[in-house]
Amino acid sequence: MERLQAYLREATGSDGYVGAVALVARHGHVVDWQAYGYRDLARREPLRRDDIFRIYSMTKTVTTVAVLMLMEEGKLALDDPLSRYLPGFEHPQVLTDGAAGRPTIKPVTLHALLTHTAGYPAGLKGDEPAVKRMERIDPHGAKDLRGFAERMSRVPLAADPETRFGYDGASLELAARVVEVVSGESFERFLQERIFQPLDMHDTGFAVPEAKRARVVDITTMASNGKLRIADGASATHPGAPLNAYTSGAGGLYSTAADYARFAQMLLDGGTLDGHTVLGRKTVALMLRNQLTMLDPPVNQFNAGEGFGFGGYVVLDPAKRGQPGSPGQFGWSGAASTYYMIDPREDLLAILLLQHLPREDGGKDLPRLSRSFYARVYQALRP
Repeated sequence: MERLQAYLREATGSDGYVGAVALVARHGHVVDWQAYGYRDLARREPLRRDDIFRIYSMTKTVTTVAVLMLMEEGKLALDDPLSRYLPGFEHPQVLTDGAAGRPTIKPVTLHALLTHTAGYPAGLKGDEPAVKRMERIDPHGAKDLRGFAERMSRVPLAADPETRFGYDGASLELAARVVEVVSGESFERFLQERIFQPLDMHDTGFAVPEAKRARVVDITTMASNGKLRIADGASATHPGAPLNAYTSGAGGLYSTAADYARFAQMLLDGGTLDGHTVLGRKTVALMLRNQLTMLDPPVNQFNAGEGFGFGGYVVLDPAKRGQPGSPGQFGWSGAASTYYMIDPREDLLAILLLQHLPREDGGKDLPRLSRSFYARVYQALRP
C-alpha cells in the first residue's frame, strides 16, 4: 500500500488536488484509510478522514437500492411501465428530427430507468432536438420531485426504450419519485429510515447540518489561468447547502468515506451488514449482473469492457477495459471526482473521494486519478 499512499501524497501536493480521502477494505476489514492534503483551497486546514464530500452520481446506486427494496416487498415490478406510477407518461414520444414526435415501440419501464436505456436525451449523436426541447421545459428547475416528474412527462425521448445505453440523470430522478409514490413517504425520509439509519450512515444526506458544515470539503475547478478556484454553485459558496432544489436521486447526496464504505460493504456482503438486512442476496446478485443483454454489444457508452447492472458498471472483460480488475467488479463515480468499486471475487472494496469538477472544454486540468488509484489497489493484493 506504500505505492498507493505515495501516489496520493504526490497527487495532493502544492500543484495538485487540494485533498483526498482513500479507503480500502478486504474481507470485511479496513486495511487502509487515510486523508491527504487539505480541506480548504487556502490549504490551511488539514483534511480529516471523516470530512464530508459531495458524492453526486454515487447517489444513483443508493436510489437504485431504494427501488429494489420496494420490488422485494412486492410493491412494484421492474418490468412495470413508468406510467403505472406517474401520470403523464402513458404515451411517450420519440423526437429525433425536430418534427412532431412519433410513438415509441415499447413503454418506458422501471428497468429501463435503472439501466439508462429509457431513451431520454443523453447528449449522444442525434439527441440534439430532444435536448433542446428538454432545455426549454427545464425539469431541473423544479422545486420537488413531483414537479420534476411533471415537467419530464412533457420531455420527448431521443430513442426508443431498450435500444441503447444513454447515461442521463433524469431517469434516476424519476425513479426517486416512484419511491415516493409507492412508499407514501418523501424520498429523503425513505432513505434515512430504510438505508442510512440501519447502516449507521450518520453523515449522509441531502444537506449537512450547521454543526457539521465545517467538515465539508471545498469544491474546486480549474480556472482559465491554470489555477484552482472555488467552483460555481450554492453548495460551493455555502458548503453543506442542498445540491438541488429537490432531493435528487441522481446526484444530491453528501457523504463520507466511512459512511459510503458501510453502504458498499452491505452490497459486497449480499445485502446485510451488522445484522441489518437491506436487500436479499439474490436481489444484490441481480443488481451486480449486466442488465444490457438486450443490446449488441451489451456494453455501456464509456467502455467496451463494461456492461451496466442496476446502479453501476459491471466489468465484463478487464483486458478490454484496459486496467486491472475482475469480471463482475461493480462501481460508479461522481461528477466531483469521487469513486467507488466493489469486487465480489476478491472480497474487496475501494473508495477515493476528492472534490474537483473537471473542465469540460478540454482545457488544462488536473489528471484523473481513478485508474491509477485502482491499479495500485490491485497490485497490493495478496492471496
